[in-house]
Amino acid sequence: MKKTIIRAASIASAIVIGMTGIPMASSANTLSSVLPKAGVDYTLNPNSKTLSTLKQESEKEKKVASEKAGLGNTAATKAATSQATEKAVETVQSISETTLESAGTGTESIAESISETLPVGVDPTLTAAAASAVGSSSSTKETEEATPEIKDTVIVSELYEEGLAEAVNANIESEEEEGFKNLVIAQVNNYVNVRSGPSEDYEVVGKLYDDSVGTYVSEENGWYKITSGTVTGYVKGEFCVTGDAAVDLAKQVGKRIATVNTTTLKVRDAAGLDAEVLGLVPEGDQLLVDEELDGWVKVNIEEGDGFVSKDYVVLSTEFVTAESKAEEEARLAREEEELRKAREAAAKKSGKKSESSYKDTGSYAVSGSGTGTSVANYALQFVGNPYVYGGTSLTKGADCSGFVMSVYSHFGVSLPHSSSADRSVGATVSSLSEAQAGDIVCYSGHVGIYIGGGQIVHASTARTGIKVSSAGYRRILSIRRIF
Repeated sequence: MKKTIIRAASIASAIVIGMTGIPMASSANTLSSVLPKAGVDYTLNPNSKTLSTLKQESEKEKKVASEKAGLGNTAATKAATSQATEKAVETVQSISETTLESAGTGTESIAESISETLPVGVDPTLTAAAASAVGSSSSTKETEEATPEIKDTVIVSELYEEGLAEAVNANIESEEEEGFKNLVIAQVNNYVNVRSGPSEDYEVVGKLYDDSVGTYVSEENGWYKITSGTVTGYVKGEFCVTGDAAVDLAKQVGKRIATVNTTTLKVRDAAGLDAEVLGLVPEGDQLLVDEELDGWVKVNIEEGDGFVSKDYVVLSTEFVTAESKAEEEARLAREEEELRKAREAAAKKSGKKSESSYKDTGSYAVSGSGTGTSVANYALQFVGNPYVYGGTSLTKGADCSGFVMSVYSHFGVSLPHSSSADRSVGATVSSLSEAQAGDIVCYSGHVGIYIGGGQIVHASTARTGIKVSSAGYRRILSIRRIF
């Protein structure tokens, strides 16, 4: 089986505002000469006016006033200027109040994209007053040292950013669901054969395991042609789900994963930087996503449900895809070779140190026989020792993957110091009912060693240390067998 990571694709024919794609709308009333430069879909309603129209009207009013009073009449000129300024405020208010689905990139960034200057005769310092009148958050200096060339400012709705986020999220979810309709998802006890043609007379070219996915290509005589991983072929339609029925199922079988991309990620007990730190997760670890919020992701770690900032994780959806015959043969050969090496290493270790030298594991009973049982018995003697983040000492303190790594190191097996990397070691165990003592049980951001009887031994948290728990106390992502 292969895992495919599907990342969110950028929206076609979109422009980007703060990492978010927004489809552009086409309208005769759009401020086309200005706002597209700022990446804004900003359509005026019939009662609103463009800045160019405002400028022309202001200049016309000023000219009329000047002709009536004479060019030398300073009072008349000031009056005309005042009227033009009031007109500017009224129109800007109109733009802000009547256009709720307007741009919200911030007054400063939009002003930088606008090339038209204020109407002649309008005191530049009044622009700040106009902006203040409608609740603008413009960063223009409120000082007497006004820049000679003052650019127009568009006042936008404070509700824009919230509305934008909702619209974009809805658009992404809609596109995601449309994509899910094109999936073919196997619903069988084990796997369905992928054949080279649309009947059972054709050769088997691969396997699509239960809950694994492929992409729909076409349908012929009750068979779906799919592409999945490196495999292209036909699966019998009666064993698969596609179309509308695949949408909800895809959300269930696909794992939404947050991969840590910072050295040490703080998981907090609430969505906010002021919230208390619940636990720490190292770079490269993968956490199962429970929910996506505005700027935050709800995840599950050993300490419980917590929240991490989207700035420090990479989000992806993980599906299992088909496995070709060649890939299956290579996987089985690799697993057999790893098993042989692990047994040889364990044999050498056991020759140097008798199994009878292990400490009493107390009331915990290890089921099974063989090297895996020895692993479980060895691990149990460290129950009660401390948990230390980043640690690998079985006596002075280890974290979850450090504990598993050090236990297996005793048997000559080298494992990574990473709970997510442990999901790929050894051979796959299909379910907890098939697990044997010594198997590695992987969770979201955590890992432990199966001891049989539905239990694991693991370095849990700083509060509880190394302990024994029910293997099913959290959702299991993978079970791996070394021996």
